[in-house]
Amino acid sequence: MRDFKKLNVWERSHKFVLNLYKVTKSFPKEELYGITSQLRRAVVSIPTNIAEGSGKQTEKEFARYLSIAAGSTSETEYLLILSKDLEFIKESVATDLITEINEIKKMLNAFLIKIANS
Repeated sequence: MRDFKKLNVWERSHKFVLNLYKVTKSFPKEELYGITSQLRRAVVSIPTNIAEGSGKQTEKEFARYLSIAAGSTSETEYLLILSKDLEFIKESVATDLITEINEIKKMLNAFLIKIANS
């Protein structure tokens, strides 16, 4: 068992969630139960799965949750692209967010490789 709060990838993804919530406050109100909700659920899933997996007994179980978190980074990336294309967020903001979610994805993949090799 690990303390998820000490994992860099958890800390970075948690900060990303906080930032994304601020960004999505300006989304159209009619999207509250659409893209806004979907994007928020996808991004919250990342640190949530890291935290849940860290409480599991085996490395294999932990890796499964990290894999789910990694999948949520791809979902988040797509929803950011969609939000940009629908002009809910500016292109420059979307670019910064997509760059950050891809960095988190790389961190998760590197962590998965490390766990698989241990």
